[in-house]
Amino acid sequence: MKKILLALGLVFSATFLFAQQTSFPVNGSFDTRPGMFAFTNATIVVNANQTLTNATLLIKGQTIQAVGTGLAVPKGYVVIDLKGKFIYPSLIDAFTNYGLGETPAAQRGFGGQRQSIFISTKKGAYGWNEAIRPETYVKNIFAADNKKADELRKAGFGSVNVINRDGIARGVSAAVTLNEGADNSVILKDQTAANYSFNKGSSSNDYPTSLMGAIALLRQTYYDAQWYGKQKDEYNISLDEFGKQQAIPQIFEVDGWQNVLRADKIGKEFGKKYIIKSTGDEYQRINEVKATGANLIIPLTFPKAYDVEDPAEARNVSLSQMKGWELAPTNPAALEKAGIKFALTAFGLENSRDFWTNIRMAIENGLSKKQALQSVTEIPASLLGIGDKVGTLEKGKVANFLISSDSLFKKENIIFENWVQGKRFIVNKMDVSDLRGAYNLNVDGVGPLALKITGTGGGSSAAIERIGTDSIKTTATFTRNGDWVSINFNLKKNPKGDVRLSGYITSANPITIKGESALADGTNGKFTATYKEAVKETPKKEDPKPVLAVGPVIYPFTAFGATELPKQETVLIKNATIWTNEKEGVLQNADILLENGKIKAVGKNLSASGAKIIDATGKHVTAGIIDEHSHIAGSGGINEGAQSVSAEVRVADIINSEDVNIYRQLAGGVTTSQILHGSANPIGGQSQLIKLRWGKSPEELKFTGADGFIKFALGENVKQSNFGTGARFPVTRMGVEQTFVDEFTRAKEYAKALSVKGNNIRRDLELDAIVEILNNKRFITCHSYVQSEINMLIHVADSLGFKINTFTHILEGYKVADKMKAHGIAGSTFSDWWAYKNEVAEAIPYNGKIMHNVGVTTAFNSDDAEMARHLNQEAGKSVLYGNVPEEDALKFVTLNPARMLHIDDKVGSLKAGKDADVVIWTANPLSIYAKAEKTFVDGIAYWDLDKDAQAIKNMQAEKARLIQKMLESKSKGSRTQRPMGDAPRLYNCETLENYSAELTEKEHAH
Repeated sequence: MKKILLALGLVFSATFLFAQQTSFPVNGSFDTRPGMFAFTNATIVVNANQTLTNATLLIKGQTIQAVGTGLAVPKGYVVIDLKGKFIYPSLIDAFTNYGLGETPAAQRGFGGQRQSIFISTKKGAYGWNEAIRPETYVKNIFAADNKKADELRKAGFGSVNVINRDGIARGVSAAVTLNEGADNSVILKDQTAANYSFNKGSSSNDYPTSLMGAIALLRQTYYDAQWYGKQKDEYNISLDEFGKQQAIPQIFEVDGWQNVLRADKIGKEFGKKYIIKSTGDEYQRINEVKATGANLIIPLTFPKAYDVEDPAEARNVSLSQMKGWELAPTNPAALEKAGIKFALTAFGLENSRDFWTNIRMAIENGLSKKQALQSVTEIPASLLGIGDKVGTLEKGKVANFLISSDSLFKKENIIFENWVQGKRFIVNKMDVSDLRGAYNLNVDGVGPLALKITGTGGGSSAAIERIGTDSIKTTATFTRNGDWVSINFNLKKNPKGDVRLSGYITSANPITIKGESALADGTNGKFTATYKEAVKETPKKEDPKPVLAVGPVIYPFTAFGATELPKQETVLIKNATIWTNEKEGVLQNADILLENGKIKAVGKNLSASGAKIIDATGKHVTAGIIDEHSHIAGSGGINEGAQSVSAEVRVADIINSEDVNIYRQLAGGVTTSQILHGSANPIGGQSQLIKLRWGKSPEELKFTGADGFIKFALGENVKQSNFGTGARFPVTRMGVEQTFVDEFTRAKEYAKALSVKGNNIRRDLELDAIVEILNNKRFITCHSYVQSEINMLIHVADSLGFKINTFTHILEGYKVADKMKAHGIAGSTFSDWWAYKNEVAEAIPYNGKIMHNVGVTTAFNSDDAEMARHLNQEAGKSVLYGNVPEEDALKFVTLNPARMLHIDDKVGSLKAGKDADVVIWTANPLSIYAKAEKTFVDGIAYWDLDKDAQAIKNMQAEKARLIQKMLESKSKGSRTQRPMGDAPRLYNCETLENYSAELTEKEHAH
């Protein structure tokens, strides 16, 4: 042992002169003596799996020299006896903007409108879009922030990863310590990860305006970087840097679990495994998140309870908001149980002091202390590639460690000191451990009060009393984290509402606490609490606290969600009037058998052993309704209208399985919807066909095996008659025609170039979609109104050799029905909409009948979330206006849209072998009195009128339980937030959105 110590001593001596080398000149005496400290008799938590008792930690300068039990202290070391104290690795936050400040907001035009800036105005040989900025390196723009560093150190952090949160491709982050000193002295690793998001940040470019546009831009950038690496014609700083960064870790910041899946899909396309920083709602779809295989960085930003004392305001809080408040603290435990690797971050907290409150709340909700420690030490170190420097207490690593009074996660624990790179930072005074007693409290705007601090662990509870006029006694929420103290209470009046105090112990004799106060009316001030005398506590037996139930996760996580999804069964529907939409016509007193998701048989006197029997006597059975033109179930905008052509964007990328309109439309008998891009530009995005499988994930909603479609548009919207600055081409109907001609001409040239073997052709996602049209692999649905424009597009299609599948809206279809039939173009129209804007002035309610009579495949669509709930009634209007036979009228919303969408071999009629998408109606389906009693998709009853009534009762009971829980939380002093509605966004053809601005607004609101 003596030989080992001697050897260590020689090492220390040999390294003494070189302990703190620097390239910076020193103005004065050059002192490079390293601090040599021995921390003895401590409980040392080396890592989450190893704890040493009565152990010693030796540090010299910035480096740990040894950790262990029975270590002799070398000569020259300052000995610090930590008997009864604990030593932990300092915490690591993998996601911060420390040293960078807030991300600047994008400059917008008047009223927040687009500025019509189409390409980057940034000086230099950069890429075309300012949202792609991989050339940004944090190491070049970082500046240590001593005030923020002090705040983070007090919370226990010793090092952080610094990310420039600006743009879709954000550049390279860097890991730094929270030490004081020159910027270059605190950098642990200058390149920890390349960073991405779906938020274009401060980019002033119009594109992208939507989530699907952000996804398309990032995908295109990946392909551009691949092309760039093989060409020699262009120098592009952005693409050059983007390519270089593919070998380092990749961090992707997203909002919500659905965007976790979207980011992962991009990663899989390009062979990347992202570390995904989420918003902490993964518990809502834990299996889908686990299936990504991604490592996560999750926040501890649990929502505050809603103030639901006013029943009228309580109605503004949705079920999903209430359940989100209750279940958010269970998220870390859910991830641990699922075996998902994750780090915890304090990012997004209103105050970093809330970190310990929230992590302990997560532990109370099932997170193990071992996992909690790993998630703030070893895991972030591993993800960032700095595990050789920090994260555990081992020889040779940086001397980043905490000295605490107890186990780190105990409520009574106090962090005394945080050593960063071997430098001591005092967090709390070791000589003040017991705060219990009576205090004189004075709060600005409130006046003198009496404060009593009692409880265990040197103080764990508090009471407030006002003596004299308006006398009152009330309990307070009391939180202590070392020298920091938080007290929240409510005096009911004078002042009204919560009083919040936050401050520090400023003196030990007498104990004095000073800090800031905040009243409910927004008034801020100061407070002082001065120790007066000890308080004698009478021991009393506490009643056991009632255990409040935690509700289950529901699917989807919104109104009408369920803990278990309905299951596929063998179902025999008997004695019904069956509208087959086949040559058999309407069958009376007939049966239909559903088995394994398909229609097994249609006929009379059917039987099946073990089948669930439904007596449909007096009822009608039809194929599920198909909406050819819908905008439900989308996220982050339904239009990408910043450019005249956005064929590269895909509605498939933004399907939102949580949209309650899916359920509402099932109640109207809808089983399949084509989700279309809007009509903001002549060539819009690629559409997505979905089945309304309520409760399934976004991918599970998609109609497998269906042909691809794309949205084109004509008329007022595309030439921006009612929006925009007029700078985006086109602004005339002539320009619209030229847009089509140019795009298809370019696509032909692109396809020709691709066909030449050996060509290094830049893959263009926009032109890929147009080439698919030319090759009859993608089909056009065109928003249209006016005869002249319809004729124009037919002529362009004939000239350039492509086909139009469907004219949608087509309110002047009656004028061009003969041409449509001759070209095999279908018409999907409204039943009786007219006069809602100039270009529909000549619409007539007989339009559908006329097109049908001419021989055009005709359908009625919704383009509206509410109208889709009664498309059966819209079909009935064709009988009213044009005496269309009832069977043909029903086909307008079933078989005919199926034909338009090329899925009539699967759905649209009731025939053996087709999908069991079936609706049971209480009356003739064309009647305004008919209700959908049951709606089956793939043989599963996703809508059931009787079960809906029970679901409403269950929701009311669940909301009542959660309201009571929130009231109890408030009565105990917990902070609240004002109820704010979260009604889903309803999209239609003309809806414009600024997705990035909405993300920023949402973040600031929280």
